[in-house]
Amino acid sequence: MRRNRPVFASIIATLMLAATPLYAAPASPADNAAYAALVPAYVLVNADRREGVSLSGPWHYSVDPYRDGQADFLGRPFKVSQTRGADINVEQASRDNPNALYEYDLGRAPLADIPGSWIGYDPQLRYYNGLMWYQKRFDAPAADGKRIFLRFGAADYRATVYLNGQVIGEHEGGFTPFAFDVTDKLRAKDNNLVVAVDSTRTPDTIPPTVTDWETYGGITRDVTLVTTPQTYIDDDFIRLTKDGRIAADVALEGADKADQAVEVSVPALKLMLKGTTGADGRVSLSAKAPAGLKRWSPDTPTLYDVRVTAGADSLSDRIGFRTIEVKGSQIILNGKPLFLRGISLHEEEFGPDPSRRITPEASRALLTEIKTGLHGNFVRLAHYPHSEVTTRMADELGLLVWSEIPVYWSANFTRPETLQAAQKMIAENILRDRNRAAVVIWSVGNETPISDARNHFLGTLAQEAHDLDGSRLISAALNTATSNGPNDISIKDPLAAYLDVIGINTYNGWYGNGTLEDVRKTVWHSDYDKPMIFSEFGAGAKYGYHDPAQQHRFSEDYQASYYKATLEMADHIPFLAGMSPWILKDFRSPRRQNTWQQGWNRKGLLSETGQRKQAFFVLGDYYQKKAGEK
Repeated sequence: MRRNRPVFASIIATLMLAATPLYAAPASPADNAAYAALVPAYVLVNADRREGVSLSGPWHYSVDPYRDGQADFLGRPFKVSQTRGADINVEQASRDNPNALYEYDLGRAPLADIPGSWIGYDPQLRYYNGLMWYQKRFDAPAADGKRIFLRFGAADYRATVYLNGQVIGEHEGGFTPFAFDVTDKLRAKDNNLVVAVDSTRTPDTIPPTVTDWETYGGITRDVTLVTTPQTYIDDDFIRLTKDGRIAADVALEGADKADQAVEVSVPALKLMLKGTTGADGRVSLSAKAPAGLKRWSPDTPTLYDVRVTAGADSLSDRIGFRTIEVKGSQIILNGKPLFLRGISLHEEEFGPDPSRRITPEASRALLTEIKTGLHGNFVRLAHYPHSEVTTRMADELGLLVWSEIPVYWSANFTRPETLQAAQKMIAENILRDRNRAAVVIWSVGNETPISDARNHFLGTLAQEAHDLDGSRLISAALNTATSNGPNDISIKDPLAAYLDVIGINTYNGWYGNGTLEDVRKTVWHSDYDKPMIFSEFGAGAKYGYHDPAQQHRFSEDYQASYYKATLEMADHIPFLAGMSPWILKDFRSPRRQNTWQQGWNRKGLLSETGQRKQAFFVLGDYYQKKAGEK
């Protein structure tokens, strides 16, 4: 069962990609069906804090490079009963019929710990990119009149889910959650859960085939059986508005969602919001923020226990209250200008063999290097939505977050289905994380080439993000500044008109033939009265390689000098409101194969195991000075 949600303009534009202006006119309520196709059937907000049973742990896995589990040798699709998703115990069936032939046996396949990419299962899978089958057998919890959902934190990239021999659903997109109602599909004992995960990218996927990071295929985040009442709180959005009110939008799902009493309480503030849902199961509540409210900020990351109650359901969360906006070229947090002292980060834990297993401990280790090591207040989570473990940790530690979907480099900007896939991703990302105070920027893409189709594509995503969450800023990392000469750059990208914050990736002094002296002398101009941040700049260095005399590329000495020159340039840009250099730690990238890299992008300020390079201290000292300029 789906709720009707407000319609936004970009949905109708999806079907008229080449013929419409950047934003179409608002659609009518009659078009709600088009919108419903882009949002998850079940938001299951705050699912990681709900009652449930974890299915993480050991799963069987079986590699399938020729996709034999889906089709025969002529490419004809199998019936469900003939695929690897069939509800068959091959060991038992073979005992019962010695003449039976099976080309697979998931129940006796190797085991791996889930969550985590298959890159960590076996060295032979280091560069495997294709289809992998997973199996988990489990006993179901007693339903006791409740609903049970099967929720995946993420599976990269495309997942088909079979339960007890039936396909229960599919999902595209490697970095956002999805769920299925399995209440009536579970057995009390020995449920057979099979998941086919295909990591293959194509020119039509988001991201496309070529990226500058590792393809971490597999079930990379937790799998959980989530239990709710028959009518439950599917979505809530709780925040501090710019006019000083605490607002709460709550949506119920279920047969009794209409005319339900809803309460939102913040006990520490002695605040209680009450209301009754309409026929659509939704209610909007608000009240003036209590005088004793402590606003969340990087300096004071105050989180309040918040409880939402409706009928038999109750949810608890830890939520911070703050406002974020722009005024001219400044970013304003809680009414005061703020300089974003940040760094970019890929979703990789420290260690010589990361497998995208992001535990609270792994996330804390990464973010603490930013918060206390670099004296930072900001992290750009590149180039896709990171685990909710990380966004919750940012809430706790006090780090502002840029969250992005992987519209990266090239994309099929003229294909409506590709736009629709991106729209689904940004909806799933926003609906998961819009109660995280740390998240202040939604980004719609990175380094995309200018064209009318691209402008429409990203403009549509920007509109959707604003419609789903008007309380945050919208940005994109642009790589399209216009050079007026070797040391004179203007921002001309037409997409900037539709962004709140302009992100610019600049690598002067690393790519191309520019010298560090050229970098120092570079001046910047903008056609837009908006804040700009350097969403990327950086230089590669192999930890431990020093060359103070010649400062060879990939030496720590050159990287440190590059940072000094770029930061000196930055100090002379009046509309610069922050930066997130590239990148905190060295990360895996098959594209990078020279002597110094060997499958790693070495632009990190830390090695892959967490050793600090010289440039780490250059940036840390700069940020410490900036922090003192408040």
